[in-house]
Amino acid sequence: MLKNMEARHWIEYLNLQPHPEGGYYRETYRAPLTLPRSALPAHGGDRAACTAIYFLLAGRQFSAFHRIRSDEMWHFYAGSGFIVHVITPAGEYQQLQLGSHTEHGEQFQAVVPAGSWFGSSLRDSADDSYALAGCTVAPGFDFADFEMANRSELLAQFPQHHALIERLTRA
Repeated sequence: MLKNMEARHWIEYLNLQPHPEGGYYRETYRAPLTLPRSALPAHGGDRAACTAIYFLLAGRQFSAFHRIRSDEMWHFYAGSGFIVHVITPAGEYQQLQLGSHTEHGEQFQAVVPAGSWFGSSLRDSADDSYALAGCTVAPGFDFADFEMANRSELLAQFPQHHALIERLTRA
């Protein structure tokens, strides 16, 4: 049960549900335009042109490392600043800082390139911290394109990011 009343308000008001990667979400848009499988060889099937969700993290929650086959644009809406931790297929680490405090390098939007491993955490993991964001995926999200990281496999592939992988995986 979340202690943060403001985060609980957004979860209830927006009808958010637990997400498999951590945090809470709800799909808000699925484009009526469908892109055919023939146009998307990496996706293995037809996909909506675009999808969007609300996403919320609170307190010590984190979004575990995962990857998808499409680009994902993150949008900051409310609450605390947060970080999207990205490991590219080449093993490079990128830190996307989202929030409203530009003096801390935060921005309102950032993109995770398709095929990159990524997870997110709040800048401040106090019980009263939360971040409400949105994610737009194009071609549209499908759980068939979603892969949760296996800790030992990710550590074997990217040992240089050991501490981060330990912190943002669940086994």
